[in-house]
Amino acid sequence: MSNWVKNYSGMFWLIAGIVTGSVAGVIFGKQAEILKPVGDIFLNLLFVAVIPLVFFAISSAIANLHGAQKLSRIMGIMAAVFVGTVIVAALLTIVSFWLFPINQHVGSEIMNVDANKQKLTGDQITQIFTTGEFYQLLSRKNMLAMIIFAILVGFGTLHAGEDGKPFRQFLNSGNEVFKKVFVIIMKPAPIGLGAYFAYQVAVFGPSLFGTYAHTLGIGYGVSLFYYAVFYTLYAFIAGGITGIRKYWKNNIIPSATAVGTCSSIATIPANLDAAKKMGISDVIAGITIPLGGTLHKDGSSVSSILKMAVVFAMFGKSFNSPEAIGIALAMTVLVSMVEGGIPNGGYVGEMLFISAYGFPPEALPPAIIIGTLIDPVATLLNATGDTVAAMLVNRFVEGKNWLKARELNLEE
Repeated sequence: MSNWVKNYSGMFWLIAGIVTGSVAGVIFGKQAEILKPVGDIFLNLLFVAVIPLVFFAISSAIANLHGAQKLSRIMGIMAAVFVGTVIVAALLTIVSFWLFPINQHVGSEIMNVDANKQKLTGDQITQIFTTGEFYQLLSRKNMLAMIIFAILVGFGTLHAGEDGKPFRQFLNSGNEVFKKVFVIIMKPAPIGLGAYFAYQVAVFGPSLFGTYAHTLGIGYGVSLFYYAVFYTLYAFIAGGITGIRKYWKNNIIPSATAVGTCSSIATIPANLDAAKKMGISDVIAGITIPLGGTLHKDGSSVSSILKMAVVFAMFGKSFNSPEAIGIALAMTVLVSMVEGGIPNGGYVGEMLFISAYGFPPEALPPAIIIGTLIDPVATLLNATGDTVAAMLVNRFVEGKNWLKARELNLEE
């Protein structure tokens, strides 16, 4: 019980700060707006730290991919499975918002965004993916361009071999340093978010809570449906009825571990043990499970769409246009990769889509509270989705009879 409380203590403190700020906003009304600078300071620290954090996380991860070329087929299939399941989870969430839409005008009279920023021109698309000067990569408004540059730096370091070893060590060191910086910044998060929510409640009123409740209802419903139905479907594709039986028989401990620890990384040992019992080959499990812990996030996909939908609603914008959905899917895949090795990585993903859509910093607190409240069920999907993904990889690498062959080998 004490471990459970410890693992969720960060979430409890965040919720406590937000509830306290919300109560202060209700009680003091307009006077609570005086707390807004406290929230602004916290948000500014996040935005300043996120650029070097994401750069070092991505570039160092790629720079350390030694030996991946020998396993190109497994890696290629694994990448396709990871991206495919993440997109399916995102599309399911988008459809759920079409069926159960949020009020599109909550707070729109206050949170006003230039409509032109939502209509992408050719020049704006160019600016999303690239910048004309190196120093412009340091702006949070150019996060996607910075991520692309970080990927290039990572591959450049990888191909440099021994000559690039000192630079790779620099990237690894920078990654560790900025992880710690981000952890330090998040220490006063309950105070910063509490102050910001006092301001939000004072400005927007009780309608804010209805928006959150509606969004979380959809989020938990979609997540549990995806967990029960789609993971069963994936297991069937991987190994038929036998695949379903093996998956669910051995998925209980990883599921309990994921919910109990609220960590995909902490669930890796349980997933590796479950993968062996499911009949997944040691090579595929040894590659897919650890990488899936950082790169494969079905739950984060659902969470990402939830955050986007609620921010769009609070700014009075439609989330139904093809370009909005296209960017949402691209952001979701990126968020799935970015979150893995970063403490509180969901906040990085939130800042990424806020930058891509041109929303102001005021869009961050609503996204943070949605991410915080959906985190337990999102972690359940993030962690347990790795074993079913490994089953799919095994199916496409070794053929449709892989599970039967595995059972025969075990009997011998």
